[in-house]
Amino acid sequence: MKKVILEAVDLCKTYSNESVQQHVIKNLNLKIYEGDFTVIMGNSGSGKSTLLYSLSGMDRPTLGSIRYGNEDISKYSNDKLAVFRRNHCGFVFQQNYLNDTMSALDNVMVSGLLLTKDRRELAKRAKDLLNKVEITEQDWKKFPTMLSGGQQQRVAVVRGVINRPEILFADEPTGALNSQNTENVLDILTDLNDQGQSIVMVTHSVKAAERGNRVLYIADGIVKDEIDLSDVTGEARHRKLKDFLAGMGW
Repeated sequence: MKKVILEAVDLCKTYSNESVQQHVIKNLNLKIYEGDFTVIMGNSGSGKSTLLYSLSGMDRPTLGSIRYGNEDISKYSNDKLAVFRRNHCGFVFQQNYLNDTMSALDNVMVSGLLLTKDRRELAKRAKDLLNKVEITEQDWKKFPTMLSGGQQQRVAVVRGVINRPEILFADEPTGALNSQNTENVLDILTDLNDQGQSIVMVTHSVKAAERGNRVLYIADGIVKDEIDLSDVTGEARHRKLKDFLAGMGW
């Protein structure tokens, strides 16, 4: 039986604007399992990113709880939440948010230094990871503006996993990339998952969603349904996902 590493219980998220309330997440219950590549899909405004930010402690639910083990992280102080994210979570976004005044290597290193002061060991891990995503030594000292968009996003993925997070959260990580760079980043995420990395990814892309073994469809703030893709590969996997999405009204 798979281990539950994160759980949303009766999760609600409401945004208020003057006299108008928008109920984005509505009494949602969800378990995230260790080692899964969980994909969250749904139409714009369905609550996908809100759910991702709530699960990761980047946003607080209005009601309900986010449970990590026996802890309700939604009750943590801001400082304790920051420590939780630093110790347990990695993040990759559509925009890479790299620091333009720092080299590719330093962008990765500065995140690692939040958890360790062993610069030698950290530098070795950072360089090994950069090499694995084909950011070679000749590019380590380049500033982000000197790298292609695909290279920048690969650096961002390395930054997201440098601290060996239990969960890697990815919000539209290929949304700003061309088709070839999309494949490159998805290959990296798939390889990480094959090595045991738990991933939760929001995407609009069917191509990206096919990389997951579990796809959730969010509609009107709830999980409308989900599908297990772990038993199929290739064209059969594509057809199974497309049929599922068609049934959801995609």
